[in-house]
Amino acid sequence: MSAAHTRSDGNVFTHLLGELGDHHGFYVGPYKVAELPIILWDNGQLHIYPSSAAMEAGRLYRMEQGHPVRVTDGQKPTLDLSITNLVVYQWIGIALLGLFLWRSLRRYRQNPLEPPRGLQNAIEAIVVFLRDEVVRPNIGSTGLANGLLPYFLTLFFFILILNLLGLIPGGHTATGSLAVTGALALTAFVVINGGAIATIGFKKWLQHLLGGGPLWLSPILVPIEIIGMFAKAFALCVRLFANMTAGHIALLSLVGLIFFFETVLIAPISVAFSVFVYCLETLVAFLQAYIFTILTAVFLGLASEETH
Repeated sequence: MSAAHTRSDGNVFTHLLGELGDHHGFYVGPYKVAELPIILWDNGQLHIYPSSAAMEAGRLYRMEQGHPVRVTDGQKPTLDLSITNLVVYQWIGIALLGLFLWRSLRRYRQNPLEPPRGLQNAIEAIVVFLRDEVVRPNIGSTGLANGLLPYFLTLFFFILILNLLGLIPGGHTATGSLAVTGALALTAFVVINGGAIATIGFKKWLQHLLGGGPLWLSPILVPIEIIGMFAKAFALCVRLFANMTAGHIALLSLVGLIFFFETVLIAPISVAFSVFVYCLETLVAFLQAYIFTILTAVFLGLASEETH
């Protein structure tokens, strides 16, 4: 795409930032590798198409700004259940994570007395750290901490692998989508309140809604505490999304400077800063997985405390 054409449509930054979103197709970098099925639930009927071209050939829907809309009124369908680009990257992350953990577990079972090494050593160190420094210290109930340890380990590794996939050249970051981070925050919300109810009982969990105040203040305190419960999950969702998106925006903006100024003289500066931001993004990938996990553990520990 020429600079003149890009600027006539807006600017190069708008074009590059548009690549951060989700797509109805499997993409490696900006290149479409394969079509993905489009699944729509609309007007009480399920519509399944093998590709966007097949959907448009059916003349019921068309693609508009990357989203299916009805041909008749231009409105979106009731529910879009399509397999998108970020869904595929989540599947890739799950497959890679399962492979790494399976190999480490197999090596441990084959040689249980042999000191861990390589990938097995790294995974074991992370598991021990999360167990002894994140989950158990922040959750007062030992039984609850041990019972939910697999959830916290899965949460950390899943977020980490998705973050790292976005740093591979051509990869896309699923945690840069509000839908993904929102789903993670929703599971955290259920675990936090479900774990608290299972530990201290429903009656004492309700007492937490008073925030330690007297009963006559319940009309004020209860709504505030309920808002606080949802605000914690919302903060988890937005923090992960914003941090993973911000780094990619910075990288694309630095690379876009070369095309914006239409000269290679800016390239050394742009590349140098891009390498620095890329290294920073690698640190952020680990840090955000850790922050999401430890905050979930802290919120669960606070919710499961006995009221006084």
